[in-house]
Amino acid sequence: MILHQILRLSSLFRSAVSIHLRRNIGLSAIVFNKAKELDPVQKLFLDKIREYNTKSKQAGGPVDTGPEFQKELNESLARLQRAYGEGDLTKFPEFKFE
Repeated sequence: MILHQILRLSSLFRSAVSIHLRRNIGLSAIVFNKAKELDPVQKLFLDKIREYNTKSKQAGGPVDTGPEFQKELNESLARLQRAYGEGDLTKFPEFKFE
């Protein structure tokens, strides 16, 4: 009887330790990945995204577009406003739930 209880407690203890170790290993893997340096391709990709972000904020919209892009954008917005009614189509709609 005592042996059965000891084995049961050891099984519970093992499962608790196992869960704890899995969580710690998972967290340490995340910390390790953030601590190590990115490979050159990832770094270049992130640098280009950040560069585009700063350029688009300065330009106030898409970067390196010509007048034909603005013309197509205006035509598309006019077509959508005719189809779906009035309102600003460049903003995300606001929903109000009661």
